[in-house]
Amino acid sequence: MISTHTVLEEEGKTTENFDESKPVEYKLEKVFPVYAVGVSEPDPRLVASVAKSGCKPGDPIWDAVREEARLEAEKEPILSSFLYASIISHHCLEQALAFVLANRLQNPTLLATQLLDIFSDVIMRDRIIQRCIRLDIQACKDRDPSCLSYCSALLYLKGYHSLQAHRVAHALWNEGRKVLASALQSRISEVFGVDIHPAAKLGEGILLDHGTGVVIGETAVLGNRVSLMQGVTLGGTGKGTGDRHPKIGQGALIGASATILGNIKVGEGAMVAAGSLVLKDVPPHSMVAGIPAEVIGFVDDQDPSLTMKHDATKEFFEFVADSSDGSRSSEMLGRHDCGCTSGDSRK
Repeated sequence: MISTHTVLEEEGKTTENFDESKPVEYKLEKVFPVYAVGVSEPDPRLVASVAKSGCKPGDPIWDAVREEARLEAEKEPILSSFLYASIISHHCLEQALAFVLANRLQNPTLLATQLLDIFSDVIMRDRIIQRCIRLDIQACKDRDPSCLSYCSALLYLKGYHSLQAHRVAHALWNEGRKVLASALQSRISEVFGVDIHPAAKLGEGILLDHGTGVVIGETAVLGNRVSLMQGVTLGGTGKGTGDRHPKIGQGALIGASATILGNIKVGEGAMVAAGSLVLKDVPPHSMVAGIPAEVIGFVDDQDPSLTMKHDATKEFFEFVADSSDGSRSSEMLGRHDCGCTSGDSRK
């Protein structure tokens, strides 16, 4: 079950020296990075499972996906053919992902076989994408409490699907195949409800939670470990060209339906509250809220994207009370008291 087709780069090892004919082994902590699991040691249950199998560690995420698929096929025989075709029959995560994306995005003019060739060709020769697809699926498993398993993320989460399809479109765009990249973008938007320009630059360990309604413009940049909720817009402010979209620092958390416009920076570890309109730079590790958004406090977590604590705080309601008339403040506080907004940080 251990894959010999893992293609993550080891530190200090270049693609020029990589021999695809030789199996590559990686320590578990290399595949499950500290940022994702929050500990310095790999999951002991996974270590025990690998040791019991008598195999050496290869690609723990792919091994987990295959084992989960096998167990699901036993529990739900009606899904056995689907699970075999999507996961069990493939020799590596890259090929399984290409198969899943091709079947999700196919239509009468973009055939599944054609898309499979495109996705496989790009993913299998791009070492950066190979790393990102693993860190992104780990992000789903760690940060989304509704994600049942690695297998379910690979098969069913459209936020993950749209993100990986974008990575392929981005690679094609950079190769000068802009027409094909734009065609993929259009299809991704149509199927998943996620519109990411192929030129947008996204880091690794990204979570698009739900994904529905996310719009990311051409010159937007997302750092590593960013989490975006549904309905987020990273857009421009008019018809101007050039560098015109937001830059999101690593570890930032962007709440549902937040709108961030213009060539502005959201600092590392910052949090944008749900429904906010951001029109100016956001300081690192700060929390902004409102229309237009203002700084209402600072975030204790180094990377709020990992904890996913994006509930409104006491400071938020004090900010609303101070900046609104009495009647509106009473209405907002009344909604809070009746439980319309909840969070562990309420006092």
